[in-house]
Amino acid sequence: MQLNALAYDEDEGDEERSIRMLSIINRIAMAAMICSFTSSGQAQDLSVLPRPLAEKVETAKKACADFENGEFALEWGAVSRVDLDGDLRPDWALDNSAFACSSAASLYCGTGGCESHFLVGDTVTSLFNQGWDVLTFGRNRVLLIDVHGSRCGGINPTPCVESLVWDQEAKAWRSVQPATNQ
Repeated sequence: MQLNALAYDEDEGDEERSIRMLSIINRIAMAAMICSFTSSGQAQDLSVLPRPLAEKVETAKKACADFENGEFALEWGAVSRVDLDGDLRPDWALDNSAFACSSAASLYCGTGGCESHFLVGDTVTSLFNQGWDVLTFGRNRVLLIDVHGSRCGGINPTPCVESLVWDQEAKAWRSVQPATNQ
């Protein structure tokens, strides 16, 4: 039985030794990566969060505390910086899906998904969704949101996606069916 993974084995060929070394390096890298992540986004620097989004976090904290003295946690990935409007500068997104409350498992989300708050300039738009992404289509940045199937005439699992484009002049999202502010 080999107790030391780095032990030299004279019968081992160069290829086997290289594979074993890569395996060891991969294990070390994975361990370092796992140690670098925290389960709570409290490590995220919220002091740089713009005021309208910081107010959303404060409201969520209060709702959690008001429900059986719960403790609020902002999980990793709650805050994203992404160009939403095509000006090549990162805007802000805050996802309630990464909010957690110790006293209520579903305080921030439901069958329709969770709210995400998109801040472009000084305009915040809050949309319920089951996931979102941004892509470039022609000259536009397009926000795609996976929405409840009832928005497409079905039920929750019915596939349904809404696409939205930021109108800089109107400071609003545009779509075939305009998104409703929540």
